[in-house]
Amino acid sequence: MNHWSLALGLVLGVLVLREATAHTHHLHNAQKEREADGARSPRDHGHYTNGEHNADFDHEAILGSVKDAEEYDQLPAMEAKRRLEILLVKMDRDNDKQINRKELHSWILRSFRMLSEEESSERMDEVDEDEDGYVTWAEYISETYGIKDPEDQQLLDKDDQVEEQRLLKEDRQLFNAADKNIDGRLDDMEFLAFSHPEESPDMLPIILQQTLEEKDVNNDGLIDFQEYIGDKGNKTKTINPSEQDQDRRKFEEHDVDGDNVLNLDEIQSLYIPTNMDIAEDEVDHLFAAADDDNDDLLSFLEILDHHDVFVGSEATDYGDHLHNLDRFDDEL
Repeated sequence: MNHWSLALGLVLGVLVLREATAHTHHLHNAQKEREADGARSPRDHGHYTNGEHNADFDHEAILGSVKDAEEYDQLPAMEAKRRLEILLVKMDRDNDKQINRKELHSWILRSFRMLSEEESSERMDEVDEDEDGYVTWAEYISETYGIKDPEDQQLLDKDDQVEEQRLLKEDRQLFNAADKNIDGRLDDMEFLAFSHPEESPDMLPIILQQTLEEKDVNNDGLIDFQEYIGDKGNKTKTINPSEQDQDRRKFEEHDVDGDNVLNLDEIQSLYIPTNMDIAEDEVDHLFAAADDDNDDLLSFLEILDHHDVFVGSEATDYGDHLHNLDRFDDEL
């Protein structure tokens, strides 16, 4: 076989492999991934990994965009500071040249919403196969599950695909709930509710019901500790004691009334994390990093002195990047 034939064979092999794997199951996007205990991953699930701090989370919490955070990482320090100061003026609602906790909290919540919109838009671009600005159920299951025709859903009806079947059923329930005008397709706002249901109040009852169906074995509308740990409770001989202690602590933390079961409010707190508390934790984190005089206020100077904590930068050459600062002009 000559070199050209070999090269052609390799190219064809890659194309075949790409076609075979083009519709592998993505499960869910980052916001819908589950923790080990079944809870939906909170917005800050990547802030710390194995005890290591990820500064990207802080930058995204200020900029409200993964793309913008990546761009700032390439800016010289002086340019990063200049752009950050423009944002501080917008963040400073009372115009006192200082950022208080409430102002920072509101700004971070707004950034979280913008991040969700960015994630949803990117995911919609992947799923909207005919690029008509809408996502149908057929398009979604084709891209996500590799099912070319809704009638072929039984292809997942195998004993080793129980998890796939459950996710498909839950996705269908969420899709129907997000389809407010019942036209069988999702526009950008409906797709946002579908892809980030934990952030849409109208979707919370669906998520709660799905959680109960998965966890509430005795159908009493509550979740006790054994139901919470699920299958791990049947592996007492191999379960790590420290892991069991961690499970117990987390359960008791959310069992506010101390009755050894989780009611609906407690279930929602555990399984559907909200951005309010996450934003509050991030405010504490940023104040601890930058409030040098410990007056519980962040002056512009303090923030700019710690600009790398808030937005990042690199002392490198860069091109003329356009930065859409007017995105922050709307009222908080």
